[in-house]
Amino acid sequence: MPRFCPGRVLTGLLLAVLLAGCGQKGPLYLPKPQSQPSSSEQPPTAKP
Repeated sequence: MPRFCPGRVLTGLLLAVLLAGCGQKGPLYLPKPQSQPSSSEQPPTAKP
């Protein structure tokens, strides 16, 4: 029966974490939503 080797477990976990982080680029925060002009606004009407 093989013995438990914590070094192999830690190495496997480290490898899994590093591989999971590959390709993760970009900002590490959620960008603020950009305000878009709402289409429900009506243009001002000219008074005669």
